[in-house]
Amino acid sequence: MKTNEELQRDVQNAIKWEPQLHAAEIGVTAKDGIVTLMGTVDAYFKKIEAENAAKNVDGVKAIVEEINVRYSNSQKSDTDIANDVIKALIDCWSVPNEKLKVKVEDGWITLEGHLTWNYQKEAAEKAIAYLSGVKGINNQIKIKSEIQDQIEKKDVERALKSNWTLHSQEILVRVEGTKVILTGAVSSLFQKDLAEKTAWKTPGVWSVDNQLVVEHKYATII
Repeated sequence: MKTNEELQRDVQNAIKWEPQLHAAEIGVTAKDGIVTLMGTVDAYFKKIEAENAAKNVDGVKAIVEEINVRYSNSQKSDTDIANDVIKALIDCWSVPNEKLKVKVEDGWITLEGHLTWNYQKEAAEKAIAYLSGVKGINNQIKIKSEIQDQIEKKDVERALKSNWTLHSQEILVRVEGTKVILTGAVSSLFQKDLAEKTAWKTPGVWSVDNQLVVEHKYATII
């Protein structure tokens, strides 16, 4: 079991371990598994790196993210950012960019449209995360699978159990039309995200409702 202080220290160390975050001014607090990240970074991708580093720490149940992105040099115009985003999406072979719409407002990018697979949605976001001038990404892309086959609950369950990281977890699967609902408990936030990514790979899925609870005991100092 970890105390709040131990979890805070583990998250701080995980962030410091990332080469691109060595000089980042990121503060960490932890209480009963809820980790809050605060501070300022000079690029949007560093904000994402900090979140991912925290997610991989054992004992983290949830993350409250309060990191601001502030560029030291002159801020790019929204028009320049929009042009960079469009080019990045065109260059990303896994993203059918003609199905997407882009809006940029004060450095914040909104992606809209419909794609057939969730990995394409994730690839679109990754393609623009490292662009200069980006302050945040609002990914509103919807998934509309072209596969009309009925989703088999057993297929999702088999995929979850085949992953050694998840096979011993108490994950329950329910299917409602094109939606997969995950309930039960896992032992880490990383496993919760991994279960959702695994479910998204099922042919015919339009949405995943991830209701998994992260269970982890914490020591109480008296």
